[in-house]
Amino acid sequence: MKYLGVIFCFLFLLLSSCKEDNQQRNAENKKAAQKNEVIYQEISKKWDFYATPINSTSEQSVKIWTEFRQFLDELGQKPSKTLGAFQKKAAELSKKVQQLPNNIPFQFQQPQIKSRISTLITKVRLLDLFIHLDTIPTKKVIALINEINIELVSLQRQMDKITEKSKIPTEEGESDMLRMLDTTRAIPNTIVDPNLPRVE
Repeated sequence: MKYLGVIFCFLFLLLSSCKEDNQQRNAENKKAAQKNEVIYQEISKKWDFYATPINSTSEQSVKIWTEFRQFLDELGQKPSKTLGAFQKKAAELSKKVQQLPNNIPFQFQQPQIKSRISTLITKVRLLDLFIHLDTIPTKKVIALINEINIELVSLQRQMDKITEKSKIPTEEGESDMLRMLDTTRAIPNTIVDPNLPRVE
């Protein structure tokens, strides 16, 4: 009989302990959900990308540069409802932006364009990284959204500059002059050995 009382006391303590753990776990889950909702609201307000071409050059490029068009299309689709949707979107953007260096139109295969694409890739991948952290740094995510927009504008303006420059007609003899200034075409310096017979 004595043992039965001890067992009941032990079971009672065990059950009350489990109940307290469940209540504490529920409270923590509720707190985490509220925190995620606040983060979702803040990111949702600022998730706005320049997904449409800003000039005629960009509009023409979108028609021939499939990777650029797909990236802009992906940017234009805003996720909704949950923080998880933003995380999936960031992962998809990261995949699409890494395709940009493929099939760059010939006229844009220049260092100025490639460096801007490289910077854009870095910013989008950072966005993907930060939004997948356990504790999401909301301010950094919002700052990266702005930086991505700045890089997109910079890339499209550079494309426009190159297009406008290509429309300027070259003056007579200018192409010959540029060829002469090209150091890669210069005759290499060679050391003449005085012991070798001269060719005349």
